[in-house]
Amino acid sequence: MRTAVSKTEFRDAMARVCAPVNVITTNGAAGRGGFTATAMCSVTDEPPTLLVCMNSRSAQTGLFVENRRFCVNVLTGEHKDLASSFAGQQADMDARYAAAEWIDLNSGNQALADAIVSFDCRLVEARLIGTHNIFIGEVAEIRTRKDGHALLYFDRNYVHVPTLAGSFGG
Repeated sequence: MRTAVSKTEFRDAMARVCAPVNVITTNGAAGRGGFTATAMCSVTDEPPTLLVCMNSRSAQTGLFVENRRFCVNVLTGEHKDLASSFAGQQADMDARYAAAEWIDLNSGNQALADAIVSFDCRLVEARLIGTHNIFIGEVAEIRTRKDGHALLYFDRNYVHVPTLAGSFGG
């Protein structure tokens, strides 16, 4: 019988899963914050809901929970530097935001002006599982653009796919 999967084995296997790169932002009474994440997916369309995962050791955890809202900004291939900045390469939050153009949303959150899509969400549940918080958000507003190609993360590297991948339907 096989022993339990090790942390290293799991992380190495997950590195082989291709995922879109997102900058997750928040703005509210607790302040403005943001981080880069690939762990984002839809939950349901009744009501439109998605989830995002954030490392529980992040100093920003309380900020996101207290603000009770977040915005998922799906990045393009032109956003590699921004993704790195929000992943922690740039510690200063004001400098992170200064590197791009942002649009104020009805909720008070800010959306990346040239994101492929931005999902503005109201935090409906935050749950700690292992090392990460799962933030479940009900989508309140969506901004999209018709051009651009997603920035992806695969094998611990950013990957820019220059061709239209198409839709999975649904």
